[in-house]
Amino acid sequence: MATCRDVEGWLIVSNLREFDLTLCFEEGVILTSLLALLLLSATYRIWALGYLPSLDISRKSRWRLWVKLTLLGLAIVASCFNLFIVLSLKQTASVVWPYILEPLALLASWILTRLNHRRTLSSSTILLLFWPCYTVSLAIWTRSFAQDHHSNDPFVILSKWAVELFALPAYALECISPDDSVKDNTENPTITANVYSMCSFAWLTPLMKKGSKEFITEDDLPALLPRDESENLGKDLQSSLEKHSSLWTALFLSYGGPYLLAGFYKLLQDSLAFLQPQLLRWLLAYISSYQSTKGTAHLLVGPSPLEGYAIAIIMFLASMVQTVILHQYFQICFETGMRVRAGLVTAIYKKSLVLSSDERGSRASGDIVNLMSVDASRLQDLCTYGLIAISGPFQITLAFVSLYNLLGWSAFVGVAIMIISIPLNTWIARMLKRMQEQQMKNRDRRTRLMSELLANIKSIKLYAWEYAFIRRVLHVRNDLELKMLKKIGVVTALNSTLWGGIPLIVAFSSFATASVFSSRPLTADVIFPAISLFMLLQFPLAMFSQVTSNIIEALVSVKRLSGFLHAEELQQDALMKSQKNTLNIGDEVLSIKGGEFQWNKQDISAALEDINLAVRKGELVGVLGRVGSGKSSLLAAIIGDMRKTDGEVRLFGNVAYAAQNPWILSATVRDNILFSHEYDEVFYNLVIEACALAPDLALLPQGDLTEVGEKGITLSGGQRARVALARAIYARADLVLLDDVLAAVDSHVARHVFDHVIGPQGLLATKARVLVTNSIAYLKYFDQLVYLRRGIILECGSYNDLISNSDSEVHKLVHGHATSGANSGTTTPGPSSGRGTPTTSEENMQATLVGELECIAEKAARRESFKKAVVAAPPKLRDPSSSGITKEHSEQGRVKMEVYSQYLHAASKEGFLFFVLTTVLQQVMSIISTFMLRLWGEHNRETGVNAGLADKYFLGYGLFNLAAIFLGGCSALLIWVFCSLRSSKHLHDSMLHSVMRAPLSFFETTPTGRILNLFSRDTYVVDQILARVIQNMIRTSAVCASIVLVIGFSFPPFLIAVVPLTWFYYRVTVYYLATSRELKRLDAVSRSPIFAWFSESLAGLSTIRAYDQQSIFIADNARRIDRNQLCYLPSTSVNRWLAIRLEFVGAVIIFITALLTVAAVVTSNVDAGLVGLVLSYALNTTGSLNWFVRSASEVEQNVVSVERIVHYAKDLEPEAPYEIAENQPASEWPTAGEVEFREYSARYRPELDLVLKDISMTIKPKEKIGICGRTGAGKSSLLLALFRIIEPTSGTIFIDKVDISKLGLHDLRSAISIVPQNPDLFEGTLRENIDPVGEHQDVDIWTALEHAHLKAYIESLPGGLDAPVQEAGSSLSSGQRQLLCFARALLRKTKVLVLDEATSAVDLDTDRAVQEIIRGPIFHDVTILTIAHRLNTIIESDRVLVLDGGRVAEFDTPQNLLENKTSIFRSMAMEAGLVQVQLDDADEKA
Repeated sequence: MATCRDVEGWLIVSNLREFDLTLCFEEGVILTSLLALLLLSATYRIWALGYLPSLDISRKSRWRLWVKLTLLGLAIVASCFNLFIVLSLKQTASVVWPYILEPLALLASWILTRLNHRRTLSSSTILLLFWPCYTVSLAIWTRSFAQDHHSNDPFVILSKWAVELFALPAYALECISPDDSVKDNTENPTITANVYSMCSFAWLTPLMKKGSKEFITEDDLPALLPRDESENLGKDLQSSLEKHSSLWTALFLSYGGPYLLAGFYKLLQDSLAFLQPQLLRWLLAYISSYQSTKGTAHLLVGPSPLEGYAIAIIMFLASMVQTVILHQYFQICFETGMRVRAGLVTAIYKKSLVLSSDERGSRASGDIVNLMSVDASRLQDLCTYGLIAISGPFQITLAFVSLYNLLGWSAFVGVAIMIISIPLNTWIARMLKRMQEQQMKNRDRRTRLMSELLANIKSIKLYAWEYAFIRRVLHVRNDLELKMLKKIGVVTALNSTLWGGIPLIVAFSSFATASVFSSRPLTADVIFPAISLFMLLQFPLAMFSQVTSNIIEALVSVKRLSGFLHAEELQQDALMKSQKNTLNIGDEVLSIKGGEFQWNKQDISAALEDINLAVRKGELVGVLGRVGSGKSSLLAAIIGDMRKTDGEVRLFGNVAYAAQNPWILSATVRDNILFSHEYDEVFYNLVIEACALAPDLALLPQGDLTEVGEKGITLSGGQRARVALARAIYARADLVLLDDVLAAVDSHVARHVFDHVIGPQGLLATKARVLVTNSIAYLKYFDQLVYLRRGIILECGSYNDLISNSDSEVHKLVHGHATSGANSGTTTPGPSSGRGTPTTSEENMQATLVGELECIAEKAARRESFKKAVVAAPPKLRDPSSSGITKEHSEQGRVKMEVYSQYLHAASKEGFLFFVLTTVLQQVMSIISTFMLRLWGEHNRETGVNAGLADKYFLGYGLFNLAAIFLGGCSALLIWVFCSLRSSKHLHDSMLHSVMRAPLSFFETTPTGRILNLFSRDTYVVDQILARVIQNMIRTSAVCASIVLVIGFSFPPFLIAVVPLTWFYYRVTVYYLATSRELKRLDAVSRSPIFAWFSESLAGLSTIRAYDQQSIFIADNARRIDRNQLCYLPSTSVNRWLAIRLEFVGAVIIFITALLTVAAVVTSNVDAGLVGLVLSYALNTTGSLNWFVRSASEVEQNVVSVERIVHYAKDLEPEAPYEIAENQPASEWPTAGEVEFREYSARYRPELDLVLKDISMTIKPKEKIGICGRTGAGKSSLLLALFRIIEPTSGTIFIDKVDISKLGLHDLRSAISIVPQNPDLFEGTLRENIDPVGEHQDVDIWTALEHAHLKAYIESLPGGLDAPVQEAGSSLSSGQRQLLCFARALLRKTKVLVLDEATSAVDLDTDRAVQEIIRGPIFHDVTILTIAHRLNTIIESDRVLVLDGGRVAEFDTPQNLLENKTSIFRSMAMEAGLVQVQLDDADEKA
């Protein structure tokens, strides 16, 4: 032990000087330990910096470094001089160690300064923390040294401060970052921020400044740190999941490191929080002893006034340190939460790309999206508050230890009450958990309903089924969800009352026991610290219940997520891929040997059996078969989407795939075709030309850069099919799979596409191609034909072999439908000459020769650019990605008062008023009860004994507390059950009705994900979050007001300090609210694209897998998550920035109050009771102020959900009215079925061109009209006009002499029927799909199914009519879906029937049978309008309408049109090879 040369020796507190420490303690313990710490930590840091490379620094920065080093050098010299003096004059120093250590520590800091400045970007934390501590310690030492009578040597003091004189400017320069380059947002500011900036979150201030002046956009936000990018976060989780099967363990290993540090911070902060009541007790004891010795005229030496001020300073410092630690803890928790969510979303996305078909069948897209939106967010919420599960019990223990010191055993009466309340709480929590789980199921059910409703909105509008679907949704919403919400509300209100009331009851019972059994009088210095401890207990107890429910929710979510992440994946060996460097013509590209495949594990029979197939490079293979025979399944087996139970599938090279229902992304047409490949202009133009897309692109507003909506809604069916085909060509893959791509296009376009793309001279001639087709026009060009029946290859061989065998199915098919037999007059497939006029055979020869020469030249040019497609580089994070056709509606600036008033209106203004009133009264009761305590304490001090339970003041305290608890319960019930429920019902219902009344164009331009987000996330906020935050805000504002009033009333001078503090508070909140609001909005808007991308990817899984683009889509998903993180991180850090500043205000309030009380005690007479009352309120300010701004901004952030819902409920343009009472048609209308167009013109949206121009025609009753025309001629638009999906710009339509524009939409649409181009089915039973409204008998339904050729199939299903239909009808083939829609039309028995390519996905036999029904007795007196791409389906119509560019080009009988050599119809029929046959038939009849 070092020798102490001071008289007082090693005592801590000095006996010679007033309120001081001994010199030996100051020099030997405080100064020595600080210097030793600096020496050790600096040495370690120097060693660590030795491994880092030197950085380039600017000239200015180099100058700063030299000045710092010079100053520190001078300080070292001064320190050595100091050491010399002390060693030569031995008696001046009490302990020698600090004088020896100082030069050594300074030398270490010199080296550290140099290395840190050259090798890092931020100031040295060690030095920034050391100098302030050392300076304060030195100041304390100087006072003691100067007062000490033995050592009055000013020289030592001066030389000691000379070191400081040089060191402090060096410290000031050290505060500036070594890196002074101009900052842009590509770097995160935390990299260069110093320790003070990190603690006070000052690195955010530039952003806040900007936010208060202008609206912040995404470009203003700081970049993410590499460790926070979702790609890295996802990899961490993936690798942990591979090692551990438990999701909890994996999450902890991936993201738990910083979280443990946060836990340590939290426990430290808790300890500091419990230091405050001890300091309060110290101050009150000091005041009591000061007052008792004040009047005794120097007989007793009282405490020094300095002690009081010192306690005030310590209180201030303790609360500041506590604040800094608390917010570092919060920041880490939020960052961890964000990492957990990003990691999980990435993992869920990756998993969903490899789910097996079984799993995919049992999980609707909505469920998977819910895992991402709800469950991942729940785990994020758990990270935010989860540590309270550890810190809560710790705080409770601390509180009881402190209470025991104050009240003795009586405190444990309170403990007993708390322990009894815990099982009660767990019971309530369990009940809440059960309710929440049920509520989750209800919400899932509603989300699924909504997502289906939005997916099939077109059918719902055409069939006028809105009411039926609104009823379905409202049943789930009002009968299940809101009923449960009411129960949850009641339980939550009871729960919060219980937690608010328990601390009050505990305090009362503890005081009651103490007043009866304790001999010591309960005075102010016992009562008020005890009350403040009981108040501190309130937070862990209240939060404990929230955290238990959070943990319970998280457990449920982890179970769901774990189930999903461990779900069965696609069979890895279903497909053996091997790359060959070169493939030559004739090399095998695909071989299937003895293949047996099924969709689901539990299927009894295989979907495909004994499949043997070999496809070579340059071969064209056709797949034929009836509806449901397994054609599409064969392609699914080739791309590996099915379960392989036997055999092998080998693939050499890569695959391109065009599905039967084309999958179009929300992006430009060009992006859809390029599909993440680099843009090669020459080849791209060839592809556009070959797919006949040039005329279509010319019609789009921005050509191929036009955004097409989600699911490609702005394109017609034929255009979508060709875009998907163009994508398959552009990929230049070795094997091209085309699933009936010609069905959706007109016959002449089909001819063009076949010649230029698929046929022997087409772009794909050198590739292996498999085409599923129902058309027989092109069979002779196929190298190999495969005929499937019930999943078995019935026949396989070349066209000639099969056609020459009269028993073969292909022979029967071709001769049964010989409209294009050998005499079909089709030209040799060269590039077709557009609308060819009928040519003689010589001309034919010539054209062919020229065509072939052209072909050879074109092919030579084409081979050049026929290199494999190269994957394009991914876009940058901040590149403006498209947001769909319409940008999401996002307000800016303050949430308008109107939104609040609409919310209050929805919630009931009276209810809200009562709620505010009860909250204010509760606060008043609580203040009165505290005043009772003060009077009680003073009464006890004067009498010197406890009056027990009979004391009137104490009884008053109890009664007022009881009243406060009761009022609290009332206010909770009012807000939760009365207001919240009403607003939930009102807002959701009005939004649902408004969305259902929106015109179809709204759904075409708005991504489904965005509308779903409103119905899931925003509705959830209104249901369960908004009530809570409003309740918090009103309560905290009442608390804040009461604090200011109580302190101001007791110490009027305090009100002077209120003015500048209020100004500061106001400035900070203005800064904060402006920025925080925009950040929250950016966060919300950047979250939607994640959902949209997710649901879009789920719809196109097989396409993504076929093209082997999983990694590209995963990277795209990661980019969307990162954009969201970019917005989310600042939006949470902003809260920390605010809280630190507000808690500083709180600490200043405590400081001022403490100073005022000490001054009042020293100068005048103030009782300790009043001081206790005031300070116990002041100690609450920090928390209350913080909570007030937080809850106010939480209200504003969450009201944004109301804003968005109200925008949808109020601002959507509705369609025409549903029913117009005065214009209701007769119940039997239309009776005849006459349709008349009078000078009719229409466009889709006001800014677009006319699609129908000046159409006038009359269709007689019972007439069968065929409608044809090239793609984009306006065929489908004509039908939409009939249903008023598009409204006329001029002219009108009459049905049976009734002007349809005067009718209600519901009346009109339910009176005519349609079989749409895209058959939409819903999840549910077959019966609900055929008759959603439920107005038909089973007998009628079976009859309709029989006519639609589905009866046999449906009878074979296990449930018959009650057999389940999966989401979007994925359990049925395309042809079966079309036939089901046909059955719907048969059921409705209306006089006008519209068929929009109703049989495009059906094989020829079924098609013929359907055509016979249409022409048969059932439809004899029905007017039928048919759009068909197969001209043979309309060639027997009564009249044919040919449209061209939106006008009527021809309208006559098919016979007349075919005889007219200049007619468009004739040229189209020629291209389809129908003319010769028709004319021959006519001759025979003649």
